[in-house]
Amino acid sequence: MDLTARPAQLILIASVARRYYLEGKSKIEIAEEFGLSRFKVARLLEAARASGLVHIEIADPNMIDVDLSARLQDAYDLQHAVVLDTPDDNLTMLRDHLGSAAAELLTEIVTADDVLGLAWSRSVSAMTNALDRLPTIPVVQLSGALVQPDVVDSSVDLVRQAARISGGAAHFFYAPTVVPDAATARALRKQPEVARTFGRFGSVTKAVVGVGLWADGESTVYDVTDKKVRRELHQRGVCGEIAGVLIDVDGRPIKSDLTERMIGVSAAQLRAIPEVIAIAYSIPKSPAVQAGIRGGFIKSLVTHASLARALLQGGGPAQR
Repeated sequence: MDLTARPAQLILIASVARRYYLEGKSKIEIAEEFGLSRFKVARLLEAARASGLVHIEIADPNMIDVDLSARLQDAYDLQHAVVLDTPDDNLTMLRDHLGSAAAELLTEIVTADDVLGLAWSRSVSAMTNALDRLPTIPVVQLSGALVQPDVVDSSVDLVRQAARISGGAAHFFYAPTVVPDAATARALRKQPEVARTFGRFGSVTKAVVGVGLWADGESTVYDVTDKKVRRELHQRGVCGEIAGVLIDVDGRPIKSDLTERMIGVSAAQLRAIPEVIAIAYSIPKSPAVQAGIRGGFIKSLVTHASLARALLQGGGPAQR
């Protein structure tokens, strides 16, 4: 609509738009002020938008891409989705940004009635480092420790740090994620501190996990597993792992000798947690993230724009 040749109409539309959008007046109030009908006011507001006089824009605070977040949440039927519009060429910086966003989300949605579960990953470590407040809630360790040259903290450290912030109880155990054989794993699970913590898994209401693709450098569990087991599990269709739970491309858990040698939450226990928030980064991990959602393991997601776009291009509604 060209209003340049109709200055009186242009000024009227601008005045009505200012009252409505900037001053917060109702259409009835504006109608009374200008001696117009409410329907005329509505038409003038529509003309303001159609002519480009008024631009409606949703701001994206703190690097959050609001549109991508909403689209991802709707497409995969997620409880929460937070997508950051942030560069992804520096993985350390990207993890820090995602960790901060996950910490903010956790602070917002956790209540005094929740029990928080944490499974170690580099991204969950970044989130824990960014946490500065939580309600007084218990914190439960969901997975054993992974020994890596560049890892400076452990599952126990994350749980104890989060519990210090919340002022709640810390339920943790000292054990590696993967042990040499199933007999050792069974013996460790019977140890009092391990058994007590495992007994808390059923009470966890919100958990934070990382997502691993079953490939070199894309999963800490993969990286600590020997080559023969890696190949065998790849041939059996393992696509990724979440808190040590191995899943195929459809999100089905895959049991194996490695599963029997792991110390941590089981597939059934992880799936039963009402809200599992995954922090995911790296475009190649898209199939693993999709699998985690399809399998009902991931209920909320914190990620970055390029991975979110890959997810939107590669799948539709989650099939749990």
